[in-house]
Amino acid sequence: MAELVRAGLVQARWTGDKQSMVDANVQLARKAADQGAQVVCFQEIFSGPYFCQVQDPEYFKLAEPVPGGPTFELMRELARDLGVVLVVPVFEEEQAGVYYNCAFVVDSDGKYLGKYRKTHIPQVKGFFEKYYFRPGNLGYPVFQTSVGPIGVYICYDRHFPEGWRALGLAGARIVFNPSATSRSLSQYLWRLEQPAAAVANEYFVGAINRVGVEPLGDDDFYGGSYFVDPRGQLVGDAASDQDDAVVVRDLDMDLLVEVRNTWAFYRDRNPAAYAPLVVP
Repeated sequence: MAELVRAGLVQARWTGDKQSMVDANVQLARKAADQGAQVVCFQEIFSGPYFCQVQDPEYFKLAEPVPGGPTFELMRELARDLGVVLVVPVFEEEQAGVYYNCAFVVDSDGKYLGKYRKTHIPQVKGFFEKYYFRPGNLGYPVFQTSVGPIGVYICYDRHFPEGWRALGLAGARIVFNPSATSRSLSQYLWRLEQPAAAVANEYFVGAINRVGVEPLGDDDFYGGSYFVDPRGQLVGDAASDQDDAVVVRDLDMDLLVEVRNTWAFYRDRNPAAYAPLVVP
């Protein structure tokens, strides 16, 4: 019998305030659980607007400690209640003046497994992230969950192949890439980069994007969340490019073995030849 992991992605419009946004996402996660999802990932900085469209110190107030903040505690309770692994991207405050773009992982029994901090921080028009975030300093952890080993890579990270490979080498079978990416800047890349990463690294990728026009910007987030398998093929359809959505798909873990036995990329790697890649 095939080993299947039923996985879910949540994309949502900004609701106007933090509490209603959290409430809306909780309901969408419950909807995913009702469809049998065993692991669910939210979008980048899920509880707020994508405030990096502007540079304003007012938005530092949205940050919370991880672990220990109210959203963290709520998500631990939700994971226990639903019996679902949760991947929760938030704005993290380590201490006053030190902030990260972070995603924490809670197992299906509510146990906190750790967090990933976004490594690559953009600073371009409409994505002024260096104003808010320090680069991640926790490496590329793989979390041993009740559905197996999973990894997280956040939005702009996806343009950098090194982290994708590090997660594969560490044993990830599913990598989630929660994002906030706008139509005019990157939509043509959305169906290119994650499938290419899934093929090159021989695992499943869950790509999640925000949706809708938010009050701090004039370009829209185009949703289109999807799962892609290690052959580069979408698992079912992608989500709407305009509406809130829950994407729940069965991921066949046996396919990983089949693909890795056919395309032996990990066997055929030649690390001795890659020294120039790590020269600063």
